[in-house]
Amino acid sequence: MSNVREQRAPRSRDGTFTGGGVRQEMALAISAVAVILLGVAAGRCMAADAAPQANGVSNGPFTADGRKWTPCAAEYGTCRFNGTRDVLYGTPEQHVVKTFSTSAECNNGVFGDPAPGVEKRCAMAPTVASNAPAPVAKPDAAPGAAMQSAAPTNLKAPPGQGLRCSSPSSQVPAAANGDLLEADTPSDGTRLFAVNKPFALVFATRPTQGDTLNWQIRDTWNAVRASGRFPVAAGATLSTLSCASSVAGYFAVSASLERAHGQLDSRGTRPAGIATFGVLPDASAALPVVRFPYEDLHRFGGQGAAYLAPGQHCCDGDGYRPVYTALGLTWVNDNRNWYMEEPKQAGTFEPASKQLTPFFRRGDLLRLIQLDGIPQWASPTKTETHSYAPKSPAQMKDYMAKVGAESNRVRTTYFPKQRDNYYQVTWEPDADGGLPWRDTDANFIAMYKAVWEGIHQTDPHAVVMGPTYSSVQGNVTWMRKLGPQGIGRYMDGMTIHGYYDIGTTPSHPPERVADTGNQGTVPGALPSAMRALRHEMRLYLKPGAPLFVTETGISYDIGQSYGKNYPGANVLYAQAAVTARTHLILLGEGADMTYVFYLADMPDAAPGYGIFFELDHPKGAYGPARISPKPAALAVAAMTRIIDGTDTLGPLKDLPKGVYAYAFRRLGGGKIVTALWTHDNDMWNAQSGFDASRSVDYRLRVDAPGTAGEVTVFDMMGNATSLPYRDGVANLKLSPAPVYVVSGNADVFKDAVTTPEGYVTH
Repeated sequence: MSNVREQRAPRSRDGTFTGGGVRQEMALAISAVAVILLGVAAGRCMAADAAPQANGVSNGPFTADGRKWTPCAAEYGTCRFNGTRDVLYGTPEQHVVKTFSTSAECNNGVFGDPAPGVEKRCAMAPTVASNAPAPVAKPDAAPGAAMQSAAPTNLKAPPGQGLRCSSPSSQVPAAANGDLLEADTPSDGTRLFAVNKPFALVFATRPTQGDTLNWQIRDTWNAVRASGRFPVAAGATLSTLSCASSVAGYFAVSASLERAHGQLDSRGTRPAGIATFGVLPDASAALPVVRFPYEDLHRFGGQGAAYLAPGQHCCDGDGYRPVYTALGLTWVNDNRNWYMEEPKQAGTFEPASKQLTPFFRRGDLLRLIQLDGIPQWASPTKTETHSYAPKSPAQMKDYMAKVGAESNRVRTTYFPKQRDNYYQVTWEPDADGGLPWRDTDANFIAMYKAVWEGIHQTDPHAVVMGPTYSSVQGNVTWMRKLGPQGIGRYMDGMTIHGYYDIGTTPSHPPERVADTGNQGTVPGALPSAMRALRHEMRLYLKPGAPLFVTETGISYDIGQSYGKNYPGANVLYAQAAVTARTHLILLGEGADMTYVFYLADMPDAAPGYGIFFELDHPKGAYGPARISPKPAALAVAAMTRIIDGTDTLGPLKDLPKGVYAYAFRRLGGGKIVTALWTHDNDMWNAQSGFDASRSVDYRLRVDAPGTAGEVTVFDMMGNATSLPYRDGVANLKLSPAPVYVVSGNADVFKDAVTTPEGYVTH
């Protein structure tokens, strides 16, 4: 997310196959049986070609964020006042607040775009927030500063793979107001910690008489990893335990008082009974850090931002660090959309002076440049649109030439290790989505031609990509239609969204539709859809054209909602397993890069798309300040550490029914990583529960016949064990949670895999 636009507002999707696009609101397009759950665009707001919508915008005073606001300027106007005021920009539901003295220019350049495609305005508060009355404490209010600042003592992690916590190293008075029982793990805001390093676990207790606190810490599989008890005094007390873990993964803290009972209350989208944290894996012993010949070869990106640093709030500040770097996500979106950069007239975008968003300048995040959308002055409908080609392709070409010049300057200045610039032309033009294409096929191709020619005129390292329909199968369908008409001449690669079913959820995993004999499924399994897509790419694009999957997320099941008792541990486990399996299939079937959707739970979408809980709002929020990991976050952290820096070899041949396996090779002719798991449609659903204990035996050839040795096996959370093999074969027990086997003999995989059609290694 390059700005607020990337983290706001939902949008619906494809009328045939989608599972969510940008903001996965999964607007379940109920067209009898064929309509797919579409997501909400991660950084675009319900927008489209319609005339600007009021969407809550009015000329009268209104209340937002617990404060009264008085409209003071329309979009592109100037809000004027005496002294210093807080100014809200956007709509009452979707907005940004900043503080100004005397005046504020009311436009996206000053505030970012909190509500893309919707009419916005500025409104001012009577005073700045610091002079406003203190808000009344809410049940989900943030823990006290003392809890957040607690520090651990130097505790050593247990040998092997374990987690331990000391007795309280300190017990001090706490704030009198608050819940009976609270728990937290203070950190840099991610609640993620390094393996083998100490961290603090802090309990706040407020019993009316002396009591005893019992606590437990459970892992992704709901197994107890640590527990204990200690006395607490009557009144408000902070008890700090020092902890350290030699096992990586997700952990959930639970606690109760023997006399007063009670449990941890819910916080935002996190259910009652738990406080969560994560321990990041370290795979370097088996997989030394890869040397990337160029940075473009990173394979993971993400959507969604979180403003975790002290003093930050949405959407000032970084939004990506430290959480993206902790998770191993490299690619993010950056906006150079015509309607954003030249909203009122041509010629206002200056490529020589355009400033790169500061958080990109460190070079550890890579830009996917967004180009979708036409300004109202260039639109045949006279309104800002994603649904029609511009009146003048020549004007569009001129604008894109300026974008190309700016991007080429930026790449050479800030990204010297990046080979190419990557541009995404359209965003989910699905007929039944939020940004539907209503124009002709010929004009769609003419628009791509204008973009391609303009960008390539000034950027010798341009990779122009599309069409980014919301489902894999939707992209197949449209390439079959548009490919023969010549769109491939204006595409250097493909961008798609990776949704594959009527809701991409724990009960709708990517393998569910692979079994065509199962009448409860729909056509178009993710593996088979990806194979069909690679076939279309080979027919219509140049050899070696990259394939970027720029959004795919897994929500909770259809019909569920956030609540004090939902989700439970089994659902969270299932979401993690399906998240990892989905992205492994996408990469294993020939995608070069894949985006994880979404960082933290947000509103206006099918619940649960976040890989983190959002801790301040019961239905989630965009640009959160407080987050807490789910198992999916740690599954992503393990997957990026193990799979990033690889080429795809492809799916293994001759697999037994219900076994899935994909082989990858580390760059530079390195080790082989094989990701494996099992899935059974009949044993994997919300009604009976997602069976974490199911296992099947599988013999994986890792070396030549007659050889013996050991391979390293990582679990879904990134914990390594050594597994002996004999006669070149390792005996595995596979479960619905993927494991990763690291081996050294690449020759045994040459004839054991099916290389994705047209895929080129690096």
